Amino acid sequence: MARRKKYDKSVYRSLALITQFGINMLVPIFLCSFLGIWLDKKLGTSWIMIVLFFIGALAGFRNCFLMAKRIYGDKDGDGTDR
Repeated sequence: MARRKKYDKSVYRSLALITQFGINMLVPIFLCSFLGIWLDKKLGTSWIMIVLFFIGALAGFRNCFLMAKRIYGDKDGDGTDR
C-alpha cells in the first residue's frame, strides 16, 4: 500500500486566503444592502438600497485590494515596500 502524501501547510493557507477574500467582499455588500433596504422601508423610497449596494461593492473591492497588497506587496519581509 502506498502512503498518501500529507497535504502541505500551503494548501490550508491558500484555502484560508480564498475564504478571507470572500468574506472581505461579501460582508460590506450585505451590510450596505440590508441598511439600504431598512432605510428604503423607513423613508418610503426605492433607490437608496441600490446606491448602498454599489458603495458596499466598492468597499469590498477596496478591502480585497488592500489585503492583496499587504500579502503580495512585501517581497523583502522587512515590512517596507520598495
